[in-house]
Amino acid sequence: MIAAAYFLAASRGLPQGVVNFYGSGEVHRHGLWLIAAAGFVVVHTVCWMRRSGGRRCAGYAIASVLMILPPFGVVGWAHPLTAAGVLFPGWSWIGLLATATGMLALTTRQWPIVVVALGGLWVWSASCWEPPSLPKGWVGVHTLLGPSMGRSFDLEQQRLLVRAVRAEAAIGARVVVLPESAMGFWTPTMERYWRTALEGSDVTVFAGASVVDPAGYDNVMVSMNRDGGSPNYRERMPVPVSMWQPWLAWMGRSGGTRANFFANPIVTVAGARVATLICYEQLLTWPVLQSMFHEPDVIVASGNGWWTAGTSIVEIQRTSALAWAALFNTPIVVSFNT
Repeated sequence: MIAAAYFLAASRGLPQGVVNFYGSGEVHRHGLWLIAAAGFVVVHTVCWMRRSGGRRCAGYAIASVLMILPPFGVVGWAHPLTAAGVLFPGWSWIGLLATATGMLALTTRQWPIVVVALGGLWVWSASCWEPPSLPKGWVGVHTLLGPSMGRSFDLEQQRLLVRAVRAEAAIGARVVVLPESAMGFWTPTMERYWRTALEGSDVTVFAGASVVDPAGYDNVMVSMNRDGGSPNYRERMPVPVSMWQPWLAWMGRSGGTRANFFANPIVTVAGARVATLICYEQLLTWPVLQSMFHEPDVIVASGNGWWTAGTSIVEIQRTSALAWAALFNTPIVVSFNT
């Protein structure tokens, strides 16, 4: 019951998001919400032990690990470990270990003491909280282009983005991050357009796009400057159902976004080592931990959240990304379209 309440509360924006994206009714939106919660709840139910002690603690540890890694980790958003960035900012892996220890201690008979201790840490953190820094020379551009973002080659939309990049470059930006899908379908025409637009400038653009082939497509981030560019990050975990549809391949059909799971944890942008998190990846645990293991210089959190109107989904994504950046004391750049 606790697992169900926690997960359903954390994903409370999903039903409205389903309506915005699909235009579906009550049955579909609440059905998908409950199905998504099922994995989290079933894993915790199977691993739970009635009697307190070592076995209960071990069972909860197993459930927590399972909800980090695929396949269960695919729907393991809002994992309690995300709180490490709030409880122990700047503590890095030690803070993660301390949070995990506190989680496990909550399953023992000493849980009241642990609750008081964790509550005290939360109060201390809230009173001393400072947001993660922005890397020097980097800037994230937020747009309000709604569902038109990335749907086609809209020349006026691309001109708008170019003007935004030039405006940031004029006040000293070296790297400008644009939202997921900002460049639409990545083609030689799009590459030439942006290469021409950036002539005479030293700025690098790191922006979302889609690379399509007969089998489906990759959701990517493209690094682009006056000399040209190419995709250098391929999303590890797209949104299940709406983007990632593995059952199509099982049925001999093409389409859907590829999940690159453990690929490219770090990419290089303008000489910096970057941990990239596109949209849904900001809610999961393994993409962040895999990237942070490689000690990046910058975290880039990009998203296209037009379908989240009327929900708290984008704010939860931002909060999660900021918490991880705070935990590892790593500068972060955020760029969203809404």
